[in-house]
This record gives sequence, C-alpha cells and structure tokens, in this order.
Amino acid sequence: MDLSDNTNTFLIRECRPEEAKALLALWHASGTSPSVTDTVTDIRGAIESSASVLVAEVDQCIVGSLIATFDGWRGNMYRIAVHPDYRRRGIGRALVAEGERCLANLGVKRITALVEEKYPWAIAFWSDVGYEIEPGIVRFFRNP
Repeated sequence: MDLSDNTNTFLIRECRPEEAKALLALWHASGTSPSVTDTVTDIRGAIESSASVLVAEVDQCIVGSLIATFDGWRGNMYRIAVHPDYRRRGIGRALVAEGERCLANLGVKRITALVEEKYPWAIAFWSDVGYEIEPGIVRFFRNP
C-alpha cells in the first residue's frame, strides 16, 4: 500500500527476513520496551510464519512496524512502532488499517491489541483508531 499526500510519502509492506536488524533498530529508536523475543532469529521466524510483519518505509528506510497475527481464534496486533522523526504523519493509522485488512482476509472476527499501559500516548492512539479497553481482562505471561 503506497500512501502519499503533499508532505508525506510512505509505503506499507511486508517485512523481509534480511530486515530483522533494521526492525530491531526501529524498536530501539522508538522506545518500545525490550522483550525476550527481540532477536534477529525470532523476528525472522515471525516473518517466515503466517504472521503479517508489516513495515512502513520512507526513502527505503524502515520507519514503522506492526505485527498482525491470527491464532485461529482471534486476530492480535503487536509491536506497533513509529520512529520519533516520522510520528504524526498517519503512519501508525495506516499500519493498523493494513493489519486489519490482512486479518480480515483471514476471516478474523475480533482483533485485540497488546498495549503497554505505562505509555498513555499508546493507549490514546489505540482509542483514537477505534479500539476499546476490554474490562475484566488481565494478561498473564511466563517466559519458559
């Protein structure tokens, strides 16, 4: 998906396995919280799986990302990030729209987004694009 206006031109596309390091660099520059899966191997695994690992590109540079997956039950979105120098240009909204399109093509009927509550601007972003906080849900995790 190529999106342009008078001041912004960016492309939303699937990430390629050889771009895993660039994706890690974007996440670091964007201030996302580190995860045990922030490795080149894990990113390449996601890219080579059925997940849609989407990137926003400007002048052949990765400036945004979103991972959209379907587990057979519901769609999930993770790791939305936009480089600070490219924020407020519609890149995040375009990534979410493309993630939703990818998931809809798989027949997804419900989409969740994992959002770090310590970032109020992230919660505001997801609210602005039409998502709601699901009352009564707490996420549990364990790193095996």
